[in-house]
Amino acid sequence: MKFLSFKHNDETSYGVKVKREEAAWDLRKVFADFGEGDFHPKTLLEGLEQNHTLDFQEQVRKAVVAATDSSNSEDYKVQFSDIEFLPPVTPPNNVIAFGRNYKKHADELNHSVERLYVFTKAASSLTGDESTIPNHKDITDTLDYEGELGVVIGKAGEKIPKGLALDYVYGYTIINDITDRTAQRQQDQAFLSKSLTGGCPMGPYIVTKDELPTPEDVNIVTKVNNDIRQDGNTSQMILKIDELIAEISKYVALHPGDIIATGTPAGVGAGMNPPQYLQPGDEVKVTIDNIGTLTNFIAEEK
Repeated sequence: MKFLSFKHNDETSYGVKVKREEAAWDLRKVFADFGEGDFHPKTLLEGLEQNHTLDFQEQVRKAVVAATDSSNSEDYKVQFSDIEFLPPVTPPNNVIAFGRNYKKHADELNHSVERLYVFTKAASSLTGDESTIPNHKDITDTLDYEGELGVVIGKAGEKIPKGLALDYVYGYTIINDITDRTAQRQQDQAFLSKSLTGGCPMGPYIVTKDELPTPEDVNIVTKVNNDIRQDGNTSQMILKIDELIAEISKYVALHPGDIIATGTPAGVGAGMNPPQYLQPGDEVKVTIDNIGTLTNFIAEEK
């Protein structure tokens, strides 16, 4: 299944993509009319939080079948052309990111990979597919992209053994870890340089893990104005997904809806000669196999 969150007619909702259509079942409406018992989650996060007692995907499947069989089934759908994509987990939970998890990327920026590099991104930085990101020209000329695989946590846990770590994964999404390279170089921590408004585009979907059985062997391609900048594969990650979850959960309790950004492959603008940073009017696309394409735009100068 491919889950998404969106705004439609000024109302926030969430849904699951309709197969072979550029549309989604509006799950707030579907569950309101066809949910079993008291199971009527109003957000994707509510659904994930109840997944440990109810099989969320099975509840979705049953409710969508009932909606499909109803006489007014089209009333439960929204067309992608009519919605504003939001970050898939809305309201957002924690976003925990790993840097320097691809050796060639670390090398291109002259960064060491000898120690773990972890940071968070502010909730206010999250934005959805097709959104326009502020150009931040008032503070930087070195805005950069980082296409990444995002891991969505599906159940709570801490001190999770590596061998059980993948049991805590619900699905996967696409992240563009927008970065102010000047601030990153000048500061000892990454939070500010990584938390600009609009600096964490995410989506367009969360793909459930049953539909992405080999997340550590998928291609990540980032294009700026259709020019390929990054062309990597998650097989190049230094720490694998189970290792990332085990390491984080030694210190931080994980909860449903938490998202782990797993690092970016080589090809960022700062690593080019000469550097090529994002400019007003640029279109940035990050594509990951079996998930889709995350598209965003850098705002024009006023």
